[in-house]
Amino acid sequence: MPSFDAPQQALPIESTTMKLLHIDSSILGAGSASRRLTSLIVEAETARHPGLEVVRRDLGSAPVSHLTGEHLAALHGAVPESASVRDDVAAGEAVLQEFLAADIVVVGAPMYNFSVPSQLKAWIDRIAVAGRTFQYSEKGPVGLAGGKVVIVASTRGGFYGPGTAMAALDHQESYLRSVFGFLGITDIRFVRAEGVALGEEQRARSMDDAARAIEGLAA
Repeated sequence: MPSFDAPQQALPIESTTMKLLHIDSSILGAGSASRRLTSLIVEAETARHPGLEVVRRDLGSAPVSHLTGEHLAALHGAVPESASVRDDVAAGEAVLQEFLAADIVVVGAPMYNFSVPSQLKAWIDRIAVAGRTFQYSEKGPVGLAGGKVVIVASTRGGFYGPGTAMAALDHQESYLRSVFGFLGITDIRFVRAEGVALGEEQRARSMDDAARAIEGLAA
């Protein structure tokens, strides 16, 4: 099964001022397949773009909190009564600024129960902000965060790719493609390792295929 799904256009060549945002969301630490792949992707992009500035956010060890009613009220101008919520709103702004500043966003996204980890969803809720990364117009929603490249390291215990019997249960890659597309990003690439829970031999084969795809990505 192919492990790489990407458009043909090359990543931007300018390197000295480029910024890469590295997001990990797996809760498995050193045993995580997606963390291994994001590390390889970042290594490849760093080699390709000398001087690349890398910012890493580990949502597994330092998760972004989930939104509450107070957060939403603050987004509409209300001053939070709680100091902890005020601090968290400021932290959420920092998360958004990291995303807006990045030219390349590398996202480690393992499949958990057919979707993405809740830690990753919480991060997405902080970057999908009306008036900042998208807006509504008379003709419908318009993404405001275009011009970035998003590379997703997608790992799955089974096989959910196009044409498989379980493809209809993929609410992981399909969700990420939709949400980043909604934000105006058109260059969304997937490096995929499937069947990683189906024995050591299959895991090794899938990870090797994904590693080769990463080499091609940076060529």
